[in-house]
Amino acid sequence: MSKIIRFHRTGGPDVLQIDNVDVAAPKTKEVQIRVKALGINRAEIMYRTGQYVIEPQFPAVLGYEAAGIVEAVGPDVTEFVVGDIVSVVPAFSFADYGLYGELVNAPAHAVVKHPENLSFIEAAATWMMFVTAYGALIEFGKLEAGETVLIGAASSSVGLAAIQIANMVGATPIALTRSSKKRQALLDAGAVHVIATQEQDLISEVMALTDGKGARMAFDPVGGPDAGKILQTLSMQGIFFQYGALDNRDIPVPVMDILSKHLTLRGYELFEITGDLDKLEQAKNFINHGLANGELRPIINRTFAFEEMAEAHSYMESNTQVGKIVVTL
Repeated sequence: MSKIIRFHRTGGPDVLQIDNVDVAAPKTKEVQIRVKALGINRAEIMYRTGQYVIEPQFPAVLGYEAAGIVEAVGPDVTEFVVGDIVSVVPAFSFADYGLYGELVNAPAHAVVKHPENLSFIEAAATWMMFVTAYGALIEFGKLEAGETVLIGAASSSVGLAAIQIANMVGATPIALTRSSKKRQALLDAGAVHVIATQEQDLISEVMALTDGKGARMAFDPVGGPDAGKILQTLSMQGIFFQYGALDNRDIPVPVMDILSKHLTLRGYELFEITGDLDKLEQAKNFINHGLANGELRPIINRTFAFEEMAEAHSYMESNTQVGKIVVTL
């Protein structure tokens, strides 16, 4: 028997419960992992509350990121052996797999051997944030040295990953945050500039920081009415990536900016990378390179024990963290 966390109805953190289950042997192209740490993600909050892209089937499992030790491998798995230290990339659906457990199965294509310089806690905090940021900034956005990128909700784990990736390729990351409370933390995390959007005029600040040229790219999970201001700060042929809906109101589109500057407004989600094996492999290589040489490093905000999963979810919903929330086993 193994302890796993499931929920039997949608709702607040209190619907999460620990169940004892028999974990099946890994099937073809599956890897069984003894979990040591779990990364907590906004998608899991949305799934638990019934606001995600798929409807939960009860009892519902959840959990996208884990790090641990290979316990067993299924048929046709040749790249991993028992005892390997691995972590998991979110490259599957909650309808098929969930990683909130002591012993879990995961599809082999989503499993990666992480660099030896990462702890289990760091490894569990790595893949969602860095792959999400990599996909927009590098795979689709082609961000280059000398260019400027605006990073919305910059104190989130994905925002911090975007700051590091921008610095890694020689671009200039400008962090967007609502107030000045997190300014120093964002500067310490590598942001070249920080704009407090509720205290400063976004458009004039960006134009001043870019000598009137505007930013070549914006990477934003918020949306809502303020996204229109971000669009106005983009340069010629700028691109706006919307990768979340923290504010699910419609975005006002400044038509003359779209037309005169030939802007691109693009929806983006992680599974565009993790659902394509070639793109996923390129992402793994890019991120592993950055992790190995120290240019990329997950920032951990706080850890919780497995039995404190509900508290970990509540803490994420408070939006006070700067960095990743991790649960340890």
